[in-house]
Amino acid sequence: MQIRTREFVPRATFALHDPLLQRALANAAGGFIGKRAKAVAEVPEFEALREAARQRKDEILAELDLWLERYEAQVRAVGGQVHWARDAEDARAIIRALCARAGAKTVAKGKSMVSEEIGLNEALAVDGLEVIETDLGEYIVQLAKEPPSHIIAPAVHKTKEQVAELFAEHHGTTPEPTVSGLVTEARQQLRRAFFRADVGITGANFLIAETGASVIVTNEGNGDLTQTLARVHIVTAGIEKVVPALEDATLFLRLLARSATGQDSETYTTYSMGPRRAGDPDGPQEYHVVLVDNGRSRMLGGPWREMLRCIRCGACMNHCPVYGAIGGHAYGWVYPGPMGSVLTPLFVGLDTAYDLPNACTLNGRCGEVCPVKIPLPDLIREVRHAQQRDGLHPPAEQRVKALWRRVAERPALYHGLERLAVRLLATLGHKGRIRRLPGLSGWTDARDLPAPAGRTFLELWHAKGHDE
Repeated sequence: MQIRTREFVPRATFALHDPLLQRALANAAGGFIGKRAKAVAEVPEFEALREAARQRKDEILAELDLWLERYEAQVRAVGGQVHWARDAEDARAIIRALCARAGAKTVAKGKSMVSEEIGLNEALAVDGLEVIETDLGEYIVQLAKEPPSHIIAPAVHKTKEQVAELFAEHHGTTPEPTVSGLVTEARQQLRRAFFRADVGITGANFLIAETGASVIVTNEGNGDLTQTLARVHIVTAGIEKVVPALEDATLFLRLLARSATGQDSETYTTYSMGPRRAGDPDGPQEYHVVLVDNGRSRMLGGPWREMLRCIRCGACMNHCPVYGAIGGHAYGWVYPGPMGSVLTPLFVGLDTAYDLPNACTLNGRCGEVCPVKIPLPDLIREVRHAQQRDGLHPPAEQRVKALWRRVAERPALYHGLERLAVRLLATLGHKGRIRRLPGLSGWTDARDLPAPAGRTFLELWHAKGHDE
């Protein structure tokens, strides 16, 4: 996938003024937030589960090398093979070689963010392979020649009418623009792909060291068909996905679906372990796991370690006001929203992804809903600090900050300017809102600004008889 993070500002501006995108985002936002709130409310011990998951994940990361070695041994014991990929290029080369060795012509893919991260589809296409995404959302964006805009709902930016038009264009049919009509249409098209595929590639939500199993959760069952019908099954996963035992996976699974889609559990939770054995009714002849580092080891030993707790539920972006206003494509790479504001700069460079952490409002909602208690606002601030230390902030921004510092260091000047600004802004307000603000149209074009009361907080405090 092409990295286009430097285009964040124009893409965000375009997104704010795209009526179809705004309609799609508005339809999705309430569903994600409301369903999660309801699912969480039905589990009184949810906060205790979050804390347990945080602690357990930290314990696993502290001995990650041990669990990875144990996982590799178990995969080999059940007849599978593990391949270690240092970076995206290494991962692509391993998978291309496996497909070539299998004489593959068609590849069916289940949902895998790691495959997006390493740019796998493009690499396989260069080899002449037909790659078919079997997750409904991924299939839609593949037809549209677009990247996913959300890690669990790749086509959340599309309206039903747009998807119906896309299917009509590519399938030569006229499906009803309803959820059931579109799902039926996609199912009929994809069923043939499952049977034609020589290689099936899936991601993994978890890798279990004690058994060598990989775990995927889906709502469509496409992952099961992808990995059981093809002759070769390839699992792609980041090294942080390993957990020691089945009960660890169970702990995280109790949090995953509730945080992601507001379900008690996903419709399908599938455990895969090695190639087909004697007596098995189905399954692949070969089973491979490609473990991808791609910068994760550096994160493990530095200030970003907590980001490796992420279980890819998408709750942070579902509750992010910035993502909710502009969608995922504005971020310009695989991981959007708050998680992307940390991960993307670490993967592609602090300079290349400069705008992402700086677009965050630091409202804190992402940290409040993260099922494994990743302190996302703190990590985003740390990314900003790293950019500052590397001298990446634009000169104009540095001059403004230097001016602000001089004002803030002089209380009399600060409070005088504060009183002047509050009174001026109060005159621009109407019914408590400022709809147009000269010089700050980038803010007021997309949202109203609350109008101040006409007096500063300190003045109101003193008016109530309080001392300083």
